[in-house]
Amino acid sequence: MLSDPFVIGIAAGVCTGISMLPQLVMIIGKKKASDISLGMLLILLCGVGLWVYYGILKKDWPIIATNAFSFLVNLLILFFSLKYKKRKG
Repeated sequence: MLSDPFVIGIAAGVCTGISMLPQLVMIIGKKKASDISLGMLLILLCGVGLWVYYGILKKDWPIIATNAFSFLVNLLILFFSLKYKKRKG
C-alpha cells in the first residue's frame, strides 16, 4: 500500500491541501488577516494552479484533485484576507 504511487499521491496532496485549512478557519473566526502575506498567497495560487494544469496535461487525477482543492482553499484565504484587511483600513 505505501508503495502504490496513487495512494502516495493522494496522501501527499491531501496533506498539502488541508495544510492551510487552520489558517482559513482562524481568519474567518477572528475576522482578522493583518498578518497574511498577499504576495505569498498570489505566488502559492500560481504554483498550485500550475500543478493543476500539469496534472491535466499528464491526466493524473491525484495531482488534479488535490491541487484543485488546495487552490480553492488558498483562493478563499485570499478572499477573506482582502475582505478583512479592508475592514481594518
